[in-house]
Amino acid sequence: MNASFLPELAGIFQKQLVQLEKEIALYQEDVLWTIKPGITNSGGNLALHLVGNLNQYIGAVLGKTGYVRNRDNEFSAQNHSSAELISMIHETRKMIIDVFNKLPETGLEQEYPLIVFDKPMSVQYFLIHLSSHLGYHLGQINYIRRILHA
Repeated sequence: MNASFLPELAGIFQKQLVQLEKEIALYQEDVLWTIKPGITNSGGNLALHLVGNLNQYIGAVLGKTGYVRNRDNEFSAQNHSSAELISMIHETRKMIIDVFNKLPETGLEQEYPLIVFDKPMSVQYFLIHLSSHLGYHLGQINYIRRILHA
């Protein structure tokens, strides 16, 4: 693929993150951090995880933003309102646009700077993975919300 793929991929990230904002807004505040039997993570924790994941792997690694991830906190924190989460997601959306706008035309074919899956991979491959990861957890957040609001 070539650099013309980057705007399309950026559009997918934006669409999914807008949907994540909508999902979090639909949660009743009192169940945002609720975990029921058989559900490992709350919708709030999954949203924090997605924000941390994207800010680490796109922001810090590709965009040199200086973001420092606290992955353990993503799964243990329960102290953010839905408005705070939505703000974090919105900031993540802006960061992705900024980073993608600065990637060189040949940036997608280059090797991703970190070894994440025990072997080298291209930036393009990892960005596609991150988009899939976002979509996977977005679906979980939606499904958890539906269970809790039933």
